[in-house]
Amino acid sequence: MHHSRPHRVNWLHLAAPLLVTLVICMPEIALAQASPFLTGASSLQTNILAWLTPVAIILIMVLGGMAMANRMSWGWCLGAILGIAIGFGAPQIVTWVRGMFGV
Repeated sequence: MHHSRPHRVNWLHLAAPLLVTLVICMPEIALAQASPFLTGASSLQTNILAWLTPVAIILIMVLGGMAMANRMSWGWCLGAILGIAIGFGAPQIVTWVRGMFGV
């Protein structure tokens, strides 16, 4: 007489397609982490703007005082204004340049 054993289920064959289906259907779980570079760059930008604000205010006060005393070249004044505009407008400038190149 032949004794038949019950068929054993290989759980690995059942779990692998289920795991693949879950990974495909939920990509936001796999990609949920933020970029450490982006976090560091944002923090650096915030720190630079925090330092640049009082420096720009003092620079404008010094330039105003030198202009009242007639002791400055207007090239320095235009350079300071352009530098302040670039410093505070850097995020918008980067967004504009990235948009030009489709990044």
